[in-house]
Amino acid sequence: MTILDWTERFHGTSRLPKAVRDRLRTAARIVRCPKGGQVFGPDNVPDSLLFLYDGRIRVSQSSDSGREIVLYRVEAGESCVLTTACMLAEEAYNAEGIAETDVTAVTLPKHAFDRLVSEEDAFREFVFEAYSRRLIDLLRVVDDVAFGHLDIRLAERLLVLAGGREYIQATHQQLASELGTAREVVSRILQDFQKREMITQSRGRIAITDKAALKQLAQST
Repeated sequence: MTILDWTERFHGTSRLPKAVRDRLRTAARIVRCPKGGQVFGPDNVPDSLLFLYDGRIRVSQSSDSGREIVLYRVEAGESCVLTTACMLAEEAYNAEGIAETDVTAVTLPKHAFDRLVSEEDAFREFVFEAYSRRLIDLLRVVDDVAFGHLDIRLAERLLVLAGGREYIQATHQQLASELGTAREVVSRILQDFQKREMITQSRGRIAITDKAALKQLAQST
């Protein structure tokens, strides 16, 4: 993939003054990671700001017992809030970022980031606006885990994972990790969905048979 001007890819950077964009292009570098690869992991201290140019990254955290919860996904055109937070605090990640597709990212080294933040008002406003927006998304995840009804959350997640398709390739354990709950709980809810003829299940695959009913459940309170 040839990248002529990566700053055009991101809503925030595309609005920056040309002089700032030129500095970004000079300092940044392009990195790639294959599908399934680890983009970052626990105990690594980030030394660069991460902009995802193409692909999708799943950010998750695991407990000592081995239970995993998906915190959020970084989509193409977004920056990673955890990378930003850990870089600002100079602390190690406490989560893992896995490439769900082949990934192309732009990294801005910390020394260049620090200079741009201190010298360019437009860049500083962009960084903290993006950081605040992603942090709010992360807080919504915490709220969902603490207070959300699992059947509603699962219905919503099935629709998101399916996208425009009529099926999802996922195990019950993978869905449990998405929601931060036990596999047995997900299996029980999916069995209920099947009885209500909203889905049908086969090994590692869930077909959505009544999308309207699933949407209605996902949008209920």
